[in-house]
Amino acid sequence: MSQADDGNPGPARGAARLALALLLAAGAVNYIDRITLSVASPLIGAELRLGPARMGVLLSAFLWAYALAQAPAGRLVDRLGPRRVLTFALTLWSAAQAASALATGLPGLVAARLALGLGEAPQFPTGARVVRDWFEPKRRGLATGVFNSASTLGPALAPPIVTVLMLSVGWRGAFVATGLAGGLVAAIWLVFYRDPPATVRPASSAPITLGRLSRQPTLWAMALGNAGSGYLNWFYAAWLPGYLEMGRHLSIPTTGWAAAVPYLCGFLGSLAGGWACDALARAGLSPIASRKAPIVAGLVAGGAFTGLAILAASDLEAIAAISAALFFANVAGAAIWALAIAAAPAPAVAQVGAVQNFGGLAGGALAPIATGLMLEATGSFVPTLAATALAAFGGAAIYLAGVRRPIEG
Repeated sequence: MSQADDGNPGPARGAARLALALLLAAGAVNYIDRITLSVASPLIGAELRLGPARMGVLLSAFLWAYALAQAPAGRLVDRLGPRRVLTFALTLWSAAQAASALATGLPGLVAARLALGLGEAPQFPTGARVVRDWFEPKRRGLATGVFNSASTLGPALAPPIVTVLMLSVGWRGAFVATGLAGGLVAAIWLVFYRDPPATVRPASSAPITLGRLSRQPTLWAMALGNAGSGYLNWFYAAWLPGYLEMGRHLSIPTTGWAAAVPYLCGFLGSLAGGWACDALARAGLSPIASRKAPIVAGLVAGGAFTGLAILAASDLEAIAAISAALFFANVAGAAIWALAIAAAPAPAVAQVGAVQNFGGLAGGALAPIATGLMLEATGSFVPTLAATALAAFGGAAIYLAGVRRPIEG
């Protein structure tokens, strides 16, 4: 429910739009910072002598910390509010990003990536809470699509931006510059964002603990299903530049621009997924069904187009297939976060979103490692693309069979 639904005056539409714009900006920087390593991985690997398997471990380090911090981050957002938590989080992750420039080997880079993961953990639970606080139910799907689109806007911007920075100031300078950008966004968020004037949680309701939530089968299905989505998205987030350079033999400057195209399609997919949730709800589907349908369809299509990339005869065909895969993956991604808002009890939106996201991140953390090991064993991206497609299909099946009713408080 929105504040208006709780019997309080609804927030000004301008304030809601500002909150959403600030979320989008913070989320874009969030993804630029985490994707910087993927874009710079060929140069870092060459300088520090990291093979594919060790690079896979490095690329996954962020995700383990990010995943383990999800539940505590969601709890903090529900208790302390988005303004304070995201200000601290932005400051922490920006400092960790800049500190990556100081690393002289694998241990230093892993430590910086772990700190980055801890800092970035509250971003998307905060987004779910902000949408729940500021938007009435009939507009939450599209609003979720907008804040979730940062997950593709950032990766779309990162390859050209980071490539230019690497070619001008080196990969270490690229980490410093992107870290400073995050510090600027932290200041903007602190100055301009305000939590709603009334609490979302009804005064008479008791806090909902993670233990109570964990007894709900729907929550487990959401988390397990999202593991397939996480694997799909993080295969591309971690290895798309490497695939284009090593698998398709594109140059670093060409990769910087070519890798942006699929993520621009993903940006559109996120908006389309949010719009689809609202359109299906208006057509009469339940809040759960109107979110589940785009999730299942998006994951199936994302897996199918990932499989088609194996058959691509040219670079253009491969980029087109991957662009379609990321479009549909992000249709699903927007609906996944919209499902958290629709399925969760009002006082536990951020916690439910965080637990579901933990599942996605656990699956996502496997993708860089498994890809690196398969590459080292076979020297080919064919098995890695096939594994990614199968993970997406598995996630779709779990959402379809396991998510049937809302989570009880």
